[in-house]
Amino acid sequence: MSTQSTPATQAGATLHYDGKSVTLPLLRGTEGEVAVDIEKLRTATGMITMDPGYGNTGSCRSAITFIDGEQGILRYRGYDIAELAERSTFLEVSWLLLNGDLPTRAQLAEFTHEITRHTLLHENFRRFFDALPKDAHPMPVCSAAVAALATFYQEPDHEEHRLHETVVRLLAKMPTLAAYSYKHSIGQPFMYPRNGLDYSANFLHMMFATPCEEYEADPLFARIVDQLFILHADHEQNCSTSTVRVVGSSQANLFASVSAGIGALWGPLHGGANQQVIEMLGRIEAEGGDAQKFVDLAKDKKDQSRLMGFGHRVYKNYDPRATILKKSCKELLDRLGIRSRQLEIAMKLEEIATRDEYFISHKLYPNVDFYSGIIYKALGVPVNMFTVMFAIGRMPGWIAQWLEMRRDPATRIARPRQIYTGATQRPYQPIEQR
Repeated sequence: MSTQSTPATQAGATLHYDGKSVTLPLLRGTEGEVAVDIEKLRTATGMITMDPGYGNTGSCRSAITFIDGEQGILRYRGYDIAELAERSTFLEVSWLLLNGDLPTRAQLAEFTHEITRHTLLHENFRRFFDALPKDAHPMPVCSAAVAALATFYQEPDHEEHRLHETVVRLLAKMPTLAAYSYKHSIGQPFMYPRNGLDYSANFLHMMFATPCEEYEADPLFARIVDQLFILHADHEQNCSTSTVRVVGSSQANLFASVSAGIGALWGPLHGGANQQVIEMLGRIEAEGGDAQKFVDLAKDKKDQSRLMGFGHRVYKNYDPRATILKKSCKELLDRLGIRSRQLEIAMKLEEIATRDEYFISHKLYPNVDFYSGIIYKALGVPVNMFTVMFAIGRMPGWIAQWLEMRRDPATRIARPRQIYTGATQRPYQPIEQR
C-alpha cells in the first residue's frame, strides 16, 4: 500500500449568523481542492447545511480517484486514465485501485491466478436463475445474484484473509453472473468459464459461445472490452459508489453493499445512459434518420427531445474517457466494416454537435456513454446488457471504496439530516370525528 497524504487543516472560514459567528476549519486535499469542515456545525450553532443531490458536499476523504471536471482530468491513484487505458489491463488496474500501487509482475501473476480459479459458480447456484422469469432485466438479476453470494460464502469478513477471499470472489464471479443472466434471458445453456482465457476474453466466451460450435473471441474485441472495463473502474463519489459506502457504513458485508450499488447503477440517470443513447439513435432512424433535424430539436427549449450521451454532471470539458473510446470505436467499426444506419447517425450527431456553437458554449461534449453504447452495439451486446457491462467494470472501484471506508477510523454510519416541512404538532382525532 502506498503512503497517502492526509488533507492538511488550514485557517478557518468564519460563518456569521444572528449576530454571532463561528469559525470552521478548512481542509485542503493533495490536488489543492479546499473544503469547509462542517462536522461540528450543528453542535456549535444548531444549524445544518442544505445541499440537494450533495453536489457541494464532501462525504469522505479518499485517496483512490481524482477528477478535475473543468480540466477534463481523471486519475486512478495518481495515474492518468489515458495512460492506464493504453498500457494496462483491467486486472492490473483492479489491483491498483484495491492496493494503491501498480503490482509487480509476480503480484499480478498471483492475483490473475486467484481471479481465474474463482470464476466458476457453485453448481447449486444454477437453480437461482431457474427461479427467475426469462424476461427479467439482467441488472436486478445481477443485483440479486451478488446478494445471494452471501448465502454461499457466509464467513465473517472482519478478518483480512476472509475479506481478501470475498474481494477475489466478487471480481472473479461478476462476469460469470452477468453472462449467466444473459444466457438465462435467451434460453441458451450456460457456458462454463475457461481458465485458459484472460478476463475479458473469458467474459465474451461465456456471453457468445454455445456448445454447438467452437467460439474464439477476436483479440481486438477482448482488448476493447478490457479497455471499457478500465474506463468504468471508478469515478469518485458517484451515485452507486456513494450507495456502496452508505450501505457499508452500517457494517453490512461487501456482497450486500455491492448489490445495493448495482441497484443504484441501474437507474437511467446513472448507468442506464448508454442504453438511452442507442434508444435515441433508434428513434432518429425510425423518424427518417435526419441527425441535423434532431440536433435542432434538442436545442429548442419548447421541445422535449434530448441529445443523449452529451454533457456530464462533473465534466465541463471533454470527458477524457470519451477521447479514448472515440479512437477505439473507429478502430472497431473499421475492423467490422459495419455500415449500420444507427452507427452512421451516431457519427453524424457527433460531427454536428461538436461543431455547433450551442453545444460548445454549453460545454455539451460527447461523454463515455455515447461511445460505449455504440461499441456495445457493434459487438453484438444486447441493449439490456449495457449497464451490466458497466457494473462489471465498476466492481473494483466499488470494492476499493468500500475497503477504504471500512478501514477509515473516521467512518460513521451515514445519517443525513433534513429540513422538515410537514405539519407542526396537532392533536389526535378519534376516527368518528374525522
